[in-house]
Amino acid sequence: MTAVSVGRSGLPTVVFTTILSFSALYAPQPLLPLLARQLAIDLPAASLLMTVVFVPLSIAPLAYGLLLGTVSPRRMLQVAVPLLALAQIPFLFASTYGVLLAARFVQGLLIPAILTALMTFTAQSRGELQRSMSIYIASTITGGFAGRAVSGALASWFGWRMPFLFLLFSLGIAFVLLLRLPDRGALTLLRPDPQRLLQLLANPHLRVFYTVVFCFFFAFAAMMNFLPFRLTELQEAASELRIGLAYSGYLLGVLTALGSSAICNRLGGELKTIRLGLLVYGLSLLGFLTGKVALLFVLMFLFCGAMFLVHSTCSSYLNRIGGSDKGMVNGLYVASYYFGGMLGSFLPGLIYRQFGWNVFVVSLTLIVCLALAMLWPLRTDSCR
Repeated sequence: MTAVSVGRSGLPTVVFTTILSFSALYAPQPLLPLLARQLAIDLPAASLLMTVVFVPLSIAPLAYGLLLGTVSPRRMLQVAVPLLALAQIPFLFASTYGVLLAARFVQGLLIPAILTALMTFTAQSRGELQRSMSIYIASTITGGFAGRAVSGALASWFGWRMPFLFLLFSLGIAFVLLLRLPDRGALTLLRPDPQRLLQLLANPHLRVFYTVVFCFFFAFAAMMNFLPFRLTELQEAASELRIGLAYSGYLLGVLTALGSSAICNRLGGELKTIRLGLLVYGLSLLGFLTGKVALLFVLMFLFCGAMFLVHSTCSSYLNRIGGSDKGMVNGLYVASYYFGGMLGSFLPGLIYRQFGWNVFVVSLTLIVCLALAMLWPLRTDSCR
């Protein structure tokens, strides 16, 4: 693999494509209450539009290495991005829930391929790797916010199909830009050794961290997925624009993710930072018991800021202790992360429907408390 700088001609295209990929992942989320009404489906069924896209994401980091050999990141992007654009078309015409669900599953198969290629392309930098990866991480968070906020705004102004038309044309523009992307060499995907994977999972330290990752994204995915329903409960006339803007807390996540290293050094260690982040995360979750919409908007900043601080610090910590197994360690990390997202985007909805919002919030808080309790006995390591 040739290590070269991303360069001025490559990085803007990577940023643009990354933002669009995460926008495509999260675009339906603020529209779930509207889609539930339009398609005459209940809350858990509507949430499946997010759940099905997490299924491939949760297995792709381990399965793609078995399916793919050596391929150029540029070539992977030039194939997967236009296919992701075409996968928006069912949302422009279909009115059958099953068709939309199938389209989302296809999108879930394509997005991991795109993100793998984007991350690999960005990592093929010389001299500016840290800066490029920081920009890439910030782009993923920006895309998560933009996908929700822009989707909510367009749906509020032009109808629920417009966000997907916007994505179709935007991804088409990204494809044109990708045709001019410089070739950075081959992408070698790790072929997992099942025996080595089991050895890693047998490590109690790593096992605790993978459980923590699962727990915090389980709670995050649940809150992100069902907050729109809560807002429509509190304000029946809540528009898709207002729901989309409720995700503005994501913007603080950009700052905490980029500043996680400095925060870690100030607190005196990665484990201390993760513990404090989880504590703030759990307390902000309890705050969602409020019935005041304005306070929910404020709490989202605290909630997202804590989540992305924990996320970025956990990722850094595992890469530091991963040794020569960084590829597998990261693959298991991503799999744990999105497996939590897959279950969190659906199962808590059953609790919400059966027992109401307060029990829903308390159950998520208990999941975070479990993560904090598992992490607490581990010894403290200083940041490097």
